[in-house]
Amino acid sequence: MATFLYRLGRLSFRRRHVVALIWVALLTLAGVGAASAPAAGNSSFSIPGTEAQKAFDLLEQRFPGTSADGATARVVFKAPDGQKMTDPGNRATVQDTVKDLSAGSEVVRVTDPYRAKAVSKDGTIAYAQVSYKVSGMELDDAAKDALEDSARDAREAGLTVEIGGDALQAVPHTGSSEVIGIAVAAVVLVITFGSLVAAGLPLLTALIGVGIGVSAITGLASALDLGTTTSTLAMMIGLAVGIDYALFIVSRYRAELAEGREREEAAGRAVGTAGSAVVFAGLTVVIALVGLSVVNIPMLTKMGIAAAGTVAIAVLIALTMVPALLGYAGRKVKPMGEKGKLLGRAKKEQDRPAKPNLGTRWASFVVRRPVAVLLLGVIGLGAAAVPATSLELGLPDDGSQPTSTTQRRAYDLLSEGFGPGFNGPLMVVVDAKDSDDPKAVFAETGDEIKGLKDVVTVTPAQPNKAGDTATITVIPGSKPSSVTTENLVHGIRDAGTDIKADTDAGVLVTGSTAMNIDVSEKLNDALVPYLVLVVGLAFLLLIVVFRSILVPLKAALGFLLSVMAALGAVVAVFQWGWLSELMGVEQTGPVMSMMPIFMVGVVFGLAMDYEVFLVTRMREAYVHGEKPAQAVVTGFRHGARVVTAAAVIMMAVFAGFIGSSESMVKMIGFGLAIAVFFDAFIVRMAIVPAVLALLGRKAWWLPRWLDRALPNVDVEGEGLRTRTGRDDENRELVRA
Repeated sequence: MATFLYRLGRLSFRRRHVVALIWVALLTLAGVGAASAPAAGNSSFSIPGTEAQKAFDLLEQRFPGTSADGATARVVFKAPDGQKMTDPGNRATVQDTVKDLSAGSEVVRVTDPYRAKAVSKDGTIAYAQVSYKVSGMELDDAAKDALEDSARDAREAGLTVEIGGDALQAVPHTGSSEVIGIAVAAVVLVITFGSLVAAGLPLLTALIGVGIGVSAITGLASALDLGTTTSTLAMMIGLAVGIDYALFIVSRYRAELAEGREREEAAGRAVGTAGSAVVFAGLTVVIALVGLSVVNIPMLTKMGIAAAGTVAIAVLIALTMVPALLGYAGRKVKPMGEKGKLLGRAKKEQDRPAKPNLGTRWASFVVRRPVAVLLLGVIGLGAAAVPATSLELGLPDDGSQPTSTTQRRAYDLLSEGFGPGFNGPLMVVVDAKDSDDPKAVFAETGDEIKGLKDVVTVTPAQPNKAGDTATITVIPGSKPSSVTTENLVHGIRDAGTDIKADTDAGVLVTGSTAMNIDVSEKLNDALVPYLVLVVGLAFLLLIVVFRSILVPLKAALGFLLSVMAALGAVVAVFQWGWLSELMGVEQTGPVMSMMPIFMVGVVFGLAMDYEVFLVTRMREAYVHGEKPAQAVVTGFRHGARVVTAAAVIMMAVFAGFIGSSESMVKMIGFGLAIAVFFDAFIVRMAIVPAVLALLGRKAWWLPRWLDRALPNVDVEGEGLRTRTGRDDENRELVRA
């Protein structure tokens, strides 16, 4: 592989005009496609195989034309102090509002609070529910404006009015912190390279790669039903790895220049060596992201595949466009150790005695004190992981919104007037098509549910036109995200099993609360198989890369430490509320259900990035004759500075998404940023060298039969060294 990539790097350096033109053309094509593509609607959320999804599909069949997936809005009214919603003036205001809301072309129906008995017992709070034909993301701005105008008119009449539901759902924004993240990355690159040109190359190539990836996702969003979070995740991952991969290529190029090689040769060798690490690091990230499909949640699968595609583009750009741009840069990219005038360093420093860099000094310390460093690192990560034992999972609803939003205020008003469970009603679907007496089954089901704990209200069954299917609305006594409500859902399903045995009628529970419960359970059930699949495939890949059994095993165990510590930090901030003000978390609550499995996938891929980049340098030194302990120090001398810069850049990029208005994106950004910190600076920089120092030559042991069976991918560039030796001999013969 090293030889092939070496030739690719030299070819890209020589044919830089063609390479640059190809990538610019791809960026233009993707941009035009994104601009001309139809606007994407709200991504459909389906969970195949769950009871909630089966019930939803049954409703689509038996209750056609009801727009079950359409947007809804709950307009909540509260009377002024000392008044009631039943007072004539307030009643007239609400009825005028209902009349105004009914005039919209996309409105299916609007319930009158007084006819639907949607007035609280104390008479101070009432609500009208508006149902639309289309989803919240597809709703016209005119319909949203009409909704807000109606609420404003009612407020002017003296009522408190708030709007809940998904009708006012907006496209999430990341805020200025994303730009700050990129700016931090730029500063780190300038400090690392001491040159604006060298620092600009990784940023430019990463932005081009992300531009192509995100534009392609935008262009295909409508056809493939991709949500807005999909492109945000692809941008987050693609930007981080794109900068890092280009950083490693440019750093190796400068190291080759420092050894006296010509620029084209240096570009070829940089791609042949560091590029090999980039390929395998990218493969681990792609495996982890594509592996999310085993969970069988379409939204998660699409997010993973889209992000994996952006990572693949980042790898291709690092292997081709980076050497092409190095050809354009010429002598503006200086050899390693020659910083120029930007940071005030003169070239005369090269004449001074070489002083061991920080990476060398740190590695030497770890090699001398491996047990102490190992224990300190493991105990520290273990302490950070302790909050993960209190992990509570759930999906965000209006109750997790900031208190400044009208959705959250509507949620609180409904809880105040009708109880906490009113915001999470359960819809029970009774399929009595195979029953002899459907009406009796509907009544029996309602009676069974009334006898369960934590049930406040059970509405009469509402049958369809055929009379073979009915819906029953159940209002729990607890809030939607509580364990009590989860137990009620399971209790209704258990009762439905008995009804099925007696009457052949199916009883299914659905609604957003039941769907959230099913999603959490499905994700929990899929976590272990996913972990086995992804870690297993990456373990085999790393055996090929490192030609070792213990090094990949150590890499996997270190990953588990870092991901558990990162989950602990997420729980501490988003569930317990530690540093919540600093992170902009206005409302604490359960951690998003897909967070653990998502972090396992993404963090594993990123963790293997640093493992490959750092340890391949160590193996390269070991293969070329150095003792194991010295190889660790050599690996740090060449790789620690670059890995540190890469980690800081990735943390800055991920942290930039903490400013997002979407709680899911905010949590992902924080989780990935802290996970990179734990993995890069504690696991890879401390635990890894300590373990390798303790293992010595055993770290690189591989059974002979397996060594013969594995393909030789030559990540260390041994073939290039042999090739260079032959070239040097030929040059000497020519001179003679």
